[in-house]
Amino acid sequence: MPLIGYARVSTEDQTPLPQSQALKSAGCVEIHEEQASGGNRARPVLARVLERIGKGDTLVVVRIDRLARSLSHLLEVIERLEAKGAFFRSLMDPIDTSSPQGKFTLQVLGAARTKAGLASARTKGRVGGNPGLRARDPAALRKVRLARQDGYMERLNETAQDWVPHVRRLRPDMAWEDVLRIVNGPLPRERQWTQSRLLLAVNAYVRDGFLPQTVLARAGRRETDDRLPAIVAAIKGADPKITLQEICNRLEKMRERTPRGRTSWQPSSVKMLLERAERLGLLD
Repeated sequence: MPLIGYARVSTEDQTPLPQSQALKSAGCVEIHEEQASGGNRARPVLARVLERIGKGDTLVVVRIDRLARSLSHLLEVIERLEAKGAFFRSLMDPIDTSSPQGKFTLQVLGAARTKAGLASARTKGRVGGNPGLRARDPAALRKVRLARQDGYMERLNETAQDWVPHVRRLRPDMAWEDVLRIVNGPLPRERQWTQSRLLLAVNAYVRDGFLPQTVLARAGRRETDDRLPAIVAAIKGADPKITLQEICNRLEKMRERTPRGRTSWQPSSVKMLLERAERLGLLD
């Protein structure tokens, strides 16, 4: 998968050398340099690169602003790359369209552009309306369904940091009800999930490629004595710096009972479970 670098400076007295060196260190097999204003989309070097780039190639920049100064321009370039089966990566930003995380970041950016466009239209006095809906036109109805789906994904993106890391790390080794308790543990009541809502969200992310299909596999049977070590290991894995007392507080909030059936947890009990989790290979 060839990596193709693009370095841009705005004025003649600037040098693209630091960018080119960073791109070379990242493994770019060829690097194209250009001197052009960031606001100018008519860049001949970039145009030639986009024309020549092929399937499986990755266009690499040091920072997003070296490629585009506006969100709309960035997304336009990425759409052109995707149409060719190519990818985009920024070394200093969390965007790599060959990975699920990078796709997730792009979806957030796309949702932001949509929201900004709607806000701009409202300020200009334009109110949405669709005559096709009134006529029950199938194409118009399908667009509405897709728009609703996009709105749902946008809402999920706003909460993804609460549940995606846990699901990615714990499934399918842990049952959904235990995953749910770990997800809800640090969340205030108004932001907590039900199991049905969490499963809908996970299915949506699997469908769009943001989570692997394996997270939906049936959980294996776990020995009863291994359940608490697995839960404590999951809490510790999500926050390696968490203290024993904080784990106690989390378990009490989750209404987990101690190995002796008590509702109040002590750090010594948590330490014992962490040691058992380490012996079982449940801790990284």
